[in-house]
Amino acid sequence: MTIRVTWKRLVAALATLAAAGLLFAWSGIFNIAASSGHWAVTEWFLHWTMRNSVKTHSFFDSPADPIAHDGAMVSAAGHFAAACATCHGAPGQRPSPVMQQAMPPAPDLSVNAKQWTDKQLFYILRHGVKYSGMPAWGGKGRDDEIRRMVAFVRRLPVMSAAEYRLLSGGATGAGTTDARALAGATLAGCVACHGADGRGRGQPDIPVLGGQRAGYLEAALAAYADGRRQSAVMGNVAAVLTPAQRRALAAHFAAMPGLGAAPGRDARARLIVERGLPERQLPACASCHAPGKPQPVLAGQRAVYLAERLRHWRGDEKIVDARQPQQVMPVIARRIPEEMIEPLARYLAGE
Repeated sequence: MTIRVTWKRLVAALATLAAAGLLFAWSGIFNIAASSGHWAVTEWFLHWTMRNSVKTHSFFDSPADPIAHDGAMVSAAGHFAAACATCHGAPGQRPSPVMQQAMPPAPDLSVNAKQWTDKQLFYILRHGVKYSGMPAWGGKGRDDEIRRMVAFVRRLPVMSAAEYRLLSGGATGAGTTDARALAGATLAGCVACHGADGRGRGQPDIPVLGGQRAGYLEAALAAYADGRRQSAVMGNVAAVLTPAQRRALAAHFAAMPGLGAAPGRDARARLIVERGLPERQLPACASCHAPGKPQPVLAGQRAVYLAERLRHWRGDEKIVDARQPQQVMPVIARRIPEEMIEPLARYLAGE
């Protein structure tokens, strides 16, 4: 018996298969329980698809040099300890048994990270993975944070438990404070990256908080908490703070010594700080940031941190005017000559 294939029969067969699939989905027979696991072929297919997708998209979507210097990993380690270790585990710390019951469970990065290139890790961290529980990066436009996390994850396979505790702040004391105003764990979360003295544990990418204006610090924490200021690291921390805790933390660090160092010696940078560049419509930095002014203290701040922030603002070309307070710095930063970013940052840092 010969069955003749025609277009009508082919379309009818495809429609029947589609209808059967919809009927199966509608029936609820398919078990979506995480405890049921996947068939081996299903698990292979999903992972194969994910790997191919990451390889393809990371080729076009990730920067050519997506890894930061190994010396700037404290903030990444602190964020990993707060947001990632529960699922993935860490050196000397097993993942949460509860989170390991997810389907799929989060991989052990001390092993899994070796299977990916730096560009692929960057892509996964930036965009996350659908249907896996792996979220996209929590701070839009913060590729600098992702670079540091790539460096940290790359280091995990050879990292000892002692090194992890040191980087993530587990071996750092919280210092003294009013226990009624700050819970120990709350302050310890800040100290893990910023240090008990508020000076950033010597890390070039972590700002000095000691001596900063309390009002500015409190406003910054509020902006991180509601998403007006983007940072996966700070957003994760600030989101759980109450207004009273934000106020107490701001007062705690503002009362410490730290900022206010003498300026550097670069004459060109001094001109921008004190007088600005009228021909470029660039106002003097001191017009907003001098002592007694409402904006944050810059004198004595980390040069690397200042330069990174200025370059981040320069890239925000969607903002074309400076009528709103949060729109001022992107416009101002683009008026600073590119060759003056580093000298200006070093001058303000007192170098």
